[in-house]
Amino acid sequence: MDIDDDKLKMLVDVFYARVRTDPELGPIFNDAIGDWPEHLEKLTAFWSSVMLTSGRYKGNPMMAHLKHVRRITPALFDRWLALWARTTSDVMSPAAAAALQEKAQRISESLQYAMFQRPGAAARQVA
Repeated sequence: MDIDDDKLKMLVDVFYARVRTDPELGPIFNDAIGDWPEHLEKLTAFWSSVMLTSGRYKGNPMMAHLKHVRRITPALFDRWLALWARTTSDVMSPAAAAALQEKAQRISESLQYAMFQRPGAAARQVA
């Protein structure tokens, strides 16, 4: 599969440029992110760790999402995944796009379980 750090950086840059202008995703991301260059670097490291097992990412994606639970809905996850699918298909080879889409779907399912379905999730949404 033709995935490397340079291609992941390009993908992340293109994708989040689209996210930032999306009428539903943009306001949430633009409110949450104070330093876009730093965030894009962190997201590139995340995808490098996930897809290349590089170990570059040192954060906690679950906690990053949980702190925004009141603004994030399952429908926004679907919108994010649809935009991710379009963008990966636009900028990556078909095999790489499929692998990235599959991984994103699994990550989304885990995040949504923690945010919306796990015992105590409703309390986090209201608090």
